[in-house]
Amino acid sequence: MLFLHPEKILSQLNLKSDMVAADFGCGAGGFTIPLAKKLFNGIVYAIDIQEEPLSALSGVARSEGLVNIKTILGDLENPKGSKLPENSIDLVLMVNLLFQVENKEGVLREAKRVLKPRGQILVIDWKKDSPFGPTQGRLSSESVIRIAEKQGLVLVKEIDAGTYHWGVLLEGK
Repeated sequence: MLFLHPEKILSQLNLKSDMVAADFGCGAGGFTIPLAKKLFNGIVYAIDIQEEPLSALSGVARSEGLVNIKTILGDLENPKGSKLPENSIDLVLMVNLLFQVENKEGVLREAKRVLKPRGQILVIDWKKDSPFGPTQGRLSSESVIRIAEKQGLVLVKEIDAGTYHWGVLLEGK
């Protein structure tokens, strides 16, 4: 059973083919691959704390002929943990990431640090009342918006992320 439909979710964003994006906590690339296909003249940095999913993602990218994905082993809860330069990214994705991390503020701070002015962050996570998914660490979209606002981010719009997830699009000033 597929809980998330990346193409449907990404179609709600104003993507341009030459954008530079970062998929924070990319895992095996469930969103990285579809995003890289849309940003065919751009770059997608796939960042994860574990080597295994990054290796799997590299293999899939090669098999699909995608040369615009760059994998980075990094700890997003730490300052400069993405290893990306400041003001370098148009779009940061955080899909099913925040429920897993201790330092939610740190992850959002790191996303804001790498964003270009007016860059955007798409956060998707499990609804608190979803019968599926993890039981620990879930948070509401409202709590993420509050944390984001403390980092100087503003809510652009809510995203339809399906039955079991909520989504918000945030923007840096």
